[in-house]
Amino acid sequence: MTFRPAAEIGFSTKTTRFVAPGSVTNGEFGLFEWRMGPRQPGARPHFHKTFSESFYVLEGEITLFDGDEWVKGGEGDFLYVPPNRPHAFRNDSDADVRMLILFAPGIARENFFLEVGAAKGLSPEELETFYAKHDQYNL
Repeated sequence: MTFRPAAEIGFSTKTTRFVAPGSVTNGEFGLFEWRMGPRQPGARPHFHKTFSESFYVLEGEITLFDGDEWVKGGEGDFLYVPPNRPHAFRNDSDADVRMLILFAPGIARENFFLEVGAAKGLSPEELETFYAKHDQYNL
């Protein structure tokens, strides 16, 4: 068993820390810590075909879309999203939010986070291809 320090990737409005990415867990799961500042947009509605995504709120209050409605989640709240289920999140509050995001199985989702910044200049067709490569289908 090997312990590896988590890598951290910064974004302008949020930060993802790779706690236990799929590349370290033999693809069994991927665990990431997500931090957002007050009143920040997050992921827009989307779904994944091959993996589930779960959210566990560590601090603050997050607004999550569960496929049917937008719901508030506070410290200690958990939301499970099965494959093919639309979901999204945003910070509507005046406080910072910190949550864990669990992907299962643990595809190399860290590659998405590492590459998404460079995708901003892509054409709509290229962007759709980029997202499909990472099993993310935006609605």
